[in-house]
Amino acid sequence: MDYYKYLSNIYGVNHYEADHGFRDILRFFMGREPELSDLGRYVGTTLYEAADYVDKVANPRLITWSIDGKRVDRVWLSPVERMVLNELIKRYGVIRVAYRGGDWLDHYSSLYLISDPGIACIITVTNQTAYAIYKYGGHEVQSYFPGLIGEAEEILFGATWFTEIQGGSDLGSNETKAWLEGDTWLLDGDKKYFASNAGLADLALVSARPEGAGPGAKGLALFLVPRLWDGELNYLVRRLKWKSATVSVPTGEVEFRRTKAYLIGDTRDGIYYIMENLMLARLANSVGAMGISAKAWLESRVYTSIREAFGKKLIEHPLVQRDLYVMELYLRAGTVLTFKAIHQFNNARDSKPPYDMDYHYARLLTHIVKNYTADYSAEITKLAMEIHGGIGFLSEFPIERWHREALITPIWEGTSNIHSLDMLEAMAKKNAHIGLISDLEEMAGGESGYIAKARNKILELIHKANKLDNYMVQIYSKDMLKDIGDCLASILLGVMGGELGKEEYIDMGEALYRHRIEGQRIYSVIEKRRLESLISDPLSPE
Repeated sequence: MDYYKYLSNIYGVNHYEADHGFRDILRFFMGREPELSDLGRYVGTTLYEAADYVDKVANPRLITWSIDGKRVDRVWLSPVERMVLNELIKRYGVIRVAYRGGDWLDHYSSLYLISDPGIACIITVTNQTAYAIYKYGGHEVQSYFPGLIGEAEEILFGATWFTEIQGGSDLGSNETKAWLEGDTWLLDGDKKYFASNAGLADLALVSARPEGAGPGAKGLALFLVPRLWDGELNYLVRRLKWKSATVSVPTGEVEFRRTKAYLIGDTRDGIYYIMENLMLARLANSVGAMGISAKAWLESRVYTSIREAFGKKLIEHPLVQRDLYVMELYLRAGTVLTFKAIHQFNNARDSKPPYDMDYHYARLLTHIVKNYTADYSAEITKLAMEIHGGIGFLSEFPIERWHREALITPIWEGTSNIHSLDMLEAMAKKNAHIGLISDLEEMAGGESGYIAKARNKILELIHKANKLDNYMVQIYSKDMLKDIGDCLASILLGVMGGELGKEEYIDMGEALYRHRIEGQRIYSVIEKRRLESLISDPLSPE
């Protein structure tokens, strides 16, 4: 029996078919709708319940010693979590699709629907490992690839251990050492403090500094570390972390002691491989932030159509309509901007160091969208909790978890400060803004109204940045990043509405621009229109 329906109003709902706005965004960027109804049904039933169960009842546990006294450092996962990972990777091919006939929009569409950050993190770091092997790995590591994408009988899980406790996002301060002994690379270090998939990963991508390499990030190389080497444990897991959310992905501390490893690519290009690899994770963070938001919005939309207060349904109250409208506005803005960045990354998928302009533009968009979606996710999920009242704060229901899960998205894969500065670096050193300016001309060159205003605002923001000194441009960068995000999202919504023949997206784009850029209040933006006509009904046919 479907017991979970007593805890969630959207359990049993096909999360793909109900998300009309998401499907429109896919049509806009892909020119088609991918076949995701089966996955939408699965994530709306089995996965929705299983992920909540793992969070509440069945957290991963570290097994340090085996029954026969051997050091194993292996993570035990609930059979429920193993089952859903197996289904997602093998049956639904959420990693495989990007390498076997699909593209990155197909992959990230699936990740948006999954959205549970812990489960999605396990999939993402596994995909990152596969990506590095596929694009830059030598012949000696290619045999691992089928297992990582779900083509082999046994799934192999990956991991990415780049940061260290003393530096965090400052990769240049990494202390893990690497040296050649005969034909084998060895690693030594104990500072990998936030190691996702520790104890679960069969393979890990690891940043380390080769003997004789220079200081800073450019002295790093990228290595592939198997958990076992000739049947023996190849590194140690000290412990797993206690976290407020994302508990379904085991996060631990890892020690390397003469750990054997394979070099990925060229030692001189390690930092480029690492930063490229991080783009996959940052796009995943963005779709995860919006996927979380979509679940929170769907729960709220259905709840307000059922719950009564003061003699009428919640959704009949103007202030509830206001909150639902703001949630959907931010959700669509964040999602369309995210898939714009994914589309650009897909265009640059074959680019390698020193990279082309398509890649640099994709990188610029990724910095903007990662920060932008994280901010919106925290706001949308907070509103969802408020709409549900006391129910929204109770851990037995899924609403409060979506807010907990959303709060990691501004931290994972770099904080807003990091992305603001990296955006400046991409513009100053790689001229990444040239790609944006060219794209704006193509998308909005002949447009008028708010779309033209948004285009001109982006050009004004870039021009101002070029005039500031180094200190002031850093102070300015965070606001610049947010404003470019809002302007570009408003343009994309307007252009999408025109191409699909749907006025609601043109209206959303204008509302976003007037509210976020011009600073108008929501009540003045809607201009006395009754909001119930602007709020989507996910349970009605399109």
